[in-house]
Amino acid sequence: MPAVPDARDVPDPRRWWALGALVAALLVLGFDTTILNIALPQMATALGADTGEQQWIADSYTVVFAAGMLPAGLLGDRFGRRSMLVAGLGTFLVGSVVGTLVASVPLVVTARVIMGLGAALVSPLSLAVVPTFFGPEERAKAIGALSAAAALGMPLGPLVGGWLLDHFWWGSVFLINIPMAAIAMVVCLFLLPDTRDPAAPKVDVVSTALSAGGLSALVYGFIEAPHRGWSDPLICTMFTASAALLTGLVLRERQAVRPMLDLPLLRRPAFLWSAVTATLVSFCLLGLLFVLPQYLQAVLGHDAFGTGLRLLPMMGGLLVSARTAGPLAARFGARPVVSGGLLVIAAAAFWGSRTQLGDGYGMTALWLSLTGLGFGLGIVPAMDAALGSLPKDREGTGSGLLMTLRQVGGALGIALLGSLLADAYDDRLDTTGLPPDAAQVAGDSVIAARLLAERLHSPGLAASADRAFVHGMDVTLLVTAAVSLAAAVLTALFMPGRGARHPQGAQDTRGPQDASGAAGTGAPAMAQERPDARQ
Repeated sequence: MPAVPDARDVPDPRRWWALGALVAALLVLGFDTTILNIALPQMATALGADTGEQQWIADSYTVVFAAGMLPAGLLGDRFGRRSMLVAGLGTFLVGSVVGTLVASVPLVVTARVIMGLGAALVSPLSLAVVPTFFGPEERAKAIGALSAAAALGMPLGPLVGGWLLDHFWWGSVFLINIPMAAIAMVVCLFLLPDTRDPAAPKVDVVSTALSAGGLSALVYGFIEAPHRGWSDPLICTMFTASAALLTGLVLRERQAVRPMLDLPLLRRPAFLWSAVTATLVSFCLLGLLFVLPQYLQAVLGHDAFGTGLRLLPMMGGLLVSARTAGPLAARFGARPVVSGGLLVIAAAAFWGSRTQLGDGYGMTALWLSLTGLGFGLGIVPAMDAALGSLPKDREGTGSGLLMTLRQVGGALGIALLGSLLADAYDDRLDTTGLPPDAAQVAGDSVIAARLLAERLHSPGLAASADRAFVHGMDVTLLVTAAVSLAAAVLTALFMPGRGARHPQGAQDTRGPQDASGAAGTGAPAMAQERPDARQ
């Protein structure tokens, strides 16, 4: 007599509607990711922001984003993932309103901090919902849809933002977020069922403060070091404080019964190497998106809308690979697909590092397309493998840890690659004959140098600034290629192969010391199939 199927094995009919709600939420974040990069050159002109201040405008968002995602997973588990998603979108909306009303660098940074808090709730909780509604055979498709949503937001950001900047003031790039966030809130309220874990612990305020302080000090050191010097006492103090705070965070979390920073998950090869891959890809992508708009606008002379159009090849490659990465990983396994994607990024970045001042846009479009293709091939299978390794009762903290690592990678990408760009630019810039004050202004950024050259009627200064910036961009792309190549090698060597994942989870990958649970937390073995994974 045939067995009667368990009701928990029947896919939830609401799952695709829920996915639609998540797509709407992530579309808002994807939109904002690139719209600010397009606006930065114009904001720098209007606010008088140097390269370091531009980095803070970008990084204040990503640092808060990263630090806030640690407690976000627990908040969603405790108070309901839909409720926290809506709260995050509302916070993001408030930050966008503030951004439209201010007119100074510190206040813009404040607005970005508020937006980062909202995004910190939206991003990890959207991922935490995926394993709840989708089984292993559908999870990659769902992740691909979410990746495509973020990818779709990226080209829309430059296009819409570019049009706004060509017709209105720079604050309009925040104004456009308001209706989008409001629509996403309504969609989540009506289409997304609420899920929670009543046994979830309270948020650890001390751990949250340690993570925020440690990350902020680290990013501050990277951003300010090119201006102050790497041996400056303040810079050394920031790096020392960051190491101390982050070490304190790790020690505190290791003693927690159910930690906010779920470090035992990193003992699992599938989760660890997927997280490493996602972090390094985010490092490369966000660092690249910080550099490119300045090149397209300041050096090649395109307006904001034209810059958005010229970023489309990257987004096109990303959309293609987001659709194909899942089927490829299902056929060949995640490891070769992820490694191949990282190699594509490395090749594209190395090609881009050969850029010369007179090359124009044609070559840039080609390596941008490859960059987007490699990003999708690397990120979708890696995220699927990481989510597939999470146990039911740790989906919130696990996805929060994964997204935190990704955002840390992005923040460090902007800080480190931006600092390399600033150092290389300043070293190559020829300010001979300029007064000291004017030379300092020209050294702040290529935008400041070109404005100064126009005011002084000095075509030689403008040409020197362009050459110096292209040299700095080439250096950052060469470093990006090296990071991607190293990540590809590490992934190929250490990421679990196809045989390491069993559909029914008959094998645990943690070793005998953890076979009954993670670090004494009593969590079930991750390798076991969760019967209610699609409930």
